[in-house]
Amino acid sequence: MPNCALTFKASAALAVAALLFASLAQPACAQTSAFVVRTTAGPISGVARPGGGAEFLGIPYAQPPVGDLRWREPVPAKSWTTVRDASSFGTPCAQPVLGDWNRHDAERSSEDCLYLNVITPAWPSKKPLPVMFWLHGGANMGGTASSSLYKDGTLPEHGVVLVTVNYRLAIFGFFAHPELTLESPHHGSGNYGLMDQILALHWVIDNIASFGGDPNNITVFGQSAGSMDTGMLMASPLSKNLFRKAIAESGAPFMPPLNSLAEAEQAGTGLATNLNVPAGTDPIQYLRQVPAHDLLAKVANVKGRGLGTGPDIDGWVIRTMTAETFANGQEAAIPLLIGTTAREFGSAEPPDELRKTIERSTGELAPRALALYGLAGDAQGTSDPLYGAASDQWGADAAFHCPIAIEAAWHSAAHHATYEYELDHAIPGQEAQGAVHSSDLPYVFGYFPKSGNIAGHFSATDYKLADLMETYWTNFARTGNPNSDNLPRWPELDGSHLYLQFTQNGTAVVSAMPLRGPQCSLFREVMIQRMNLAH
Repeated sequence: MPNCALTFKASAALAVAALLFASLAQPACAQTSAFVVRTTAGPISGVARPGGGAEFLGIPYAQPPVGDLRWREPVPAKSWTTVRDASSFGTPCAQPVLGDWNRHDAERSSEDCLYLNVITPAWPSKKPLPVMFWLHGGANMGGTASSSLYKDGTLPEHGVVLVTVNYRLAIFGFFAHPELTLESPHHGSGNYGLMDQILALHWVIDNIASFGGDPNNITVFGQSAGSMDTGMLMASPLSKNLFRKAIAESGAPFMPPLNSLAEAEQAGTGLATNLNVPAGTDPIQYLRQVPAHDLLAKVANVKGRGLGTGPDIDGWVIRTMTAETFANGQEAAIPLLIGTTAREFGSAEPPDELRKTIERSTGELAPRALALYGLAGDAQGTSDPLYGAASDQWGADAAFHCPIAIEAAWHSAAHHATYEYELDHAIPGQEAQGAVHSSDLPYVFGYFPKSGNIAGHFSATDYKLADLMETYWTNFARTGNPNSDNLPRWPELDGSHLYLQFTQNGTAVVSAMPLRGPQCSLFREVMIQRMNLAH
């Protein structure tokens, strides 16, 4: 960027030229300096946002977790003195190619990735605005906060400061091993990605006022793995007091169930063995020296273990089963807005295989479960116009609908304001497959992709639905209640367990019954049985 502390030592003969140069340089400096913000680590320079406001991209909140810092708690970014350019994204975190949805991110990913982005609706802000802190999805294996989907939509224009965060993924973010536990001052390993999110929250608390945000009004929100992680942050003693509200979209923090530290260490030991660490070599020392993409390639070639890392009960970040934390009302005592899409991820299992899956999952409750999905005896399963075939229903219920409904019910039972929803509106052009996983993202962010798996032929109905959902979401971030006078009323979850449905025609209506009531009632019994067996 230009140096705005210009000095001139021109002779009298060059005075006119010097003054002319200074007059030409001044507007550029004034424009640039208008977007300079001093953070706790040093000054940064953002850029104007089309239509108003400003954006500050690629801000480091931690030192690059490379070399000896791989698989360690994140360390705050080193200070700098000159103005740092913040006009472009940082790199996505190192990740394997999981499909077309993350191929672009994976191919340009790096371990040097602990950056966040701040987007404001006005610059300078006239008053402190609520902060929405976004955790992207991707199974804690892929994805990035550095995306037009999250940056270029209309969500900030509803009066919030938006922060999107990169955090370590896959083996770099969630690898447990006895040697890592031994070297840790907290005697745990495996949750480095969650530690990144917690450090980013501290950065926001320390710095967001300089961007026009209110550090005392932070809402953590996320989708898919980001939603699961949001629940884990609510459960963690390290973070549950760092934010005031939470929004969880399509993910609960106890599904899939977290491994114990011992189980995670065992899996990590097996993975290290299959990565052909030379005999007699310290496995962690050796693996820290393997370049990031070489390590990802090695992991991908380990049959049956390639994706075997995830959050665990490490005794530090997560200290007990997250299901127990919520069941006992020990999570963050904050308002929660939580929900799902109608179809999420289904499965394509034929009836006989689906029967076996349900029987393995539900044990002695299997006869009831099979009847609910029309699979008793030799029956071939019951289809539903909204939720799809029996296999679609089971997949979405077991992984999303019911864990989310249970989390909402437990949070409400602890006397915390809870608002539940279901998105039934399919992306236009995808009506045959229904409202699948990630269908909510265009409407939450007010951004309508022209390519990719959530692209569609969006129309006025979609723009209206986006404005409706963005208004609910930002009302909630502002006050802890999504309602306002100009919106259909969204009831707080109570004993009736009614929720808000965003319908195919783009409206919002209150449900007539609990979300997947009979199915989720049975699933709750299964969960409680599992929790009791774990003791």
